[in-house]
Amino acid sequence: MSRTFALLGLLTALPVAAFAQVPAGQQQAESGKPPQRIRSITLTGNQACPKSTDPDAEIVVCARVGEPYRIPKELRDDKPIPAQNQSWVNRTAVADDAGRRAAGLPDTCSPVGSGGQTGCSKLRAEQFAADRAERRRQAEIVP
Repeated sequence: MSRTFALLGLLTALPVAAFAQVPAGQQQAESGKPPQRIRSITLTGNQACPKSTDPDAEIVVCARVGEPYRIPKELRDDKPIPAQNQSWVNRTAVADDAGRRAAGLPDTCSPVGSGGQTGCSKLRAEQFAADRAERRRQAEIVP
């Protein structure tokens, strides 16, 4: 009697196993064809990895980026770079600006020369922008 039930259970399980669906990824692997498209996505914060629209044609690879900087935030130096550590391009620009001011060339805001007064508003705007940037930097430092 128990043999009959075991045989009956086995016969009912065979058709179910024969009609079982093979997962899409396994079908693609069995076919030997590469996917048509591979999407590589970099996620930040709490973003979710998007799902593939067609698992047979597309693979989605997600990588999560935590902190983009390798130096810890408390060890980063946000202070202005000293003159001796700046590039030659910056050093030359400073020397050129000093020479222009001394010669009283136009757009220099210098009392010397014919066009020195034309650069005063430009100089004030640059000073204002630098002051505002410094205030923002100081505000970010304060916890």
